[in-house]
Amino acid sequence: MLFIMRHGKTEWNVNRKLQGRTDVPLNGIGRAMAEKAAKEYADVHFDICYCSPLSRAKETAEILLKGRNVPIVPDERLTEMSFGVCEGTEDSFPAAEGPMKLFFDNPPAYVPPAGAESFAELYARTGDFIEKVIRPLIKQGKDVLIVGHGAMNSGIICQIKGLPLEKFWSVGIENCKLIKLL
Repeated sequence: MLFIMRHGKTEWNVNRKLQGRTDVPLNGIGRAMAEKAAKEYADVHFDICYCSPLSRAKETAEILLKGRNVPIVPDERLTEMSFGVCEGTEDSFPAAEGPMKLFFDNPPAYVPPAGAESFAELYARTGDFIEKVIRPLIKQGKDVLIVGHGAMNSGIICQIKGLPLEKFWSVGIENCKLIKLL
């Protein structure tokens, strides 16, 4: 089976700042969320966990799986989508104005700002991960957990479920909530 989870909260989540690839650590709330998830999902079996190398995802995975014999493997392809010059923008959910408005309101019309990643680039790297890592493990009957980020997780979910880009945000990625995909 394949499961996916978004990291716990950070100060930037609380302040509604766009994080992207900025390495913002978990805050106390995020750690408590991960600890609660560890208890809630203690009976869910995982053979292996892959996570984003960003600290907020990696620490969430470590807290969630503490005391369990589950390897945690960071993979660059699971890093959050880059938002370029817009990273650190406050009150960005949903963006009232500016380049990120279409990202949240109309993903197919989104044009990445300077230094940002496109949906095609996100899908290429996460799709590569799905095909080269996840699908072979699922065929072997392994239970796999991915701990990542809002946009990155949405990209994986949309690809696995065959959802069009118009439905990118329809999956509802909550912090520290486990989603079963395959």
